[in-house]
Amino acid sequence: MIIDNYIKILKNLKQQIIKSRYEVAKVANKELLNLYFNVGKIISKKVATEKWGNQTIKRLSDDLQIELSGLRGFSYSNLKNMRAFYEEWNLYFIDEITENNKKSISQSLTDQLDIDINLLVDCFTKLSFTAHCEIIAKTKKINERLFYIKKSTDEFWTVRVLKQHLKNKLFEKQGMLPNNFNQTISDTQQRQKSLQNFNDHYLLDFISLTDEEQDNERVLENEIVQNIKKFISTLGADFAFIGNQYRIIVDDTEYFVDLLFYNRNLQALVAIELKTGKFKPEYLGKMNFYLSALDEYIKQEHENPSIGIILCKEKKNKTVEFAFRDFNKAMGVATFNTSSQLPKKYKNILPDAKTLIKLLDENYD
Repeated sequence: MIIDNYIKILKNLKQQIIKSRYEVAKVANKELLNLYFNVGKIISKKVATEKWGNQTIKRLSDDLQIELSGLRGFSYSNLKNMRAFYEEWNLYFIDEITENNKKSISQSLTDQLDIDINLLVDCFTKLSFTAHCEIIAKTKKINERLFYIKKSTDEFWTVRVLKQHLKNKLFEKQGMLPNNFNQTISDTQQRQKSLQNFNDHYLLDFISLTDEEQDNERVLENEIVQNIKKFISTLGADFAFIGNQYRIIVDDTEYFVDLLFYNRNLQALVAIELKTGKFKPEYLGKMNFYLSALDEYIKQEHENPSIGIILCKEKKNKTVEFAFRDFNKAMGVATFNTSSQLPKKYKNILPDAKTLIKLLDENYD
């Protein structure tokens, strides 16, 4: 009994400490953003009225380091970021970011967007300054910026994940996945959720394959499994990994799904088949079969019908559109690329891996 009580107390204290740290971090981040906003405001005004140039801002950074020994976060580049932070958001925030929510947001912003004011401020002030800088640098439209801010906080994106989604233009590609959801998902809300949970393209920049491995589906699968946390962060926060080469037995014959996930938001199993080449229409027949088997033998009563995604290197949308006709299971076709795949214009600039190794060996002989 004493041990049980101790464990309960330990667990309770742990939860309180974690909650307290989180609250302190939230407050600290709000104050930091407010400070950076006001510093950016001062610099912006000086640039406009007194024609401060880069050299003056550089001098300001150096002098701050001298005046406040050990000061961090006020480098020349960061001061420029603070100026950009203020100038990009000064139309929407009145005086201070951390004022009472309803007083701090300009009505012009809430008039433009169907979003709760308190929710907006909460999301905005949770996001790190580094993340804000990435969003400002890579986006222009206010609704696009708010999309990334909300997704970052809702799904606890790291800066690396945010960069990945910005590079992959997630905002522009929402709902662009070629699919047959209109024909196969009757519930309007479930259909809309499905469109929001899958992308047209996935950047797997945490995977690096050699030229010899580019067409090896098993190597690609193993790399994904070895980096499953990063892969899930690419898919979205609602995905939970069940397993790879997931076995299904039909008429005493074994069949294996490359990757099987469960999506909490959709309340459905999600099967992913990996293809290292171009999309072929016959892939859908195999996936349709897998989904039928999953729904028959694996899906639980309270869950929605399973969804299948073919993840391949290339696809032609018209071919995918024709291939989808007459199938009764919900499926989509997305593409991917890994970090080793350079854009065509750069491919001939650098030597390949073998040539580099040979050059190094020659230099060290």
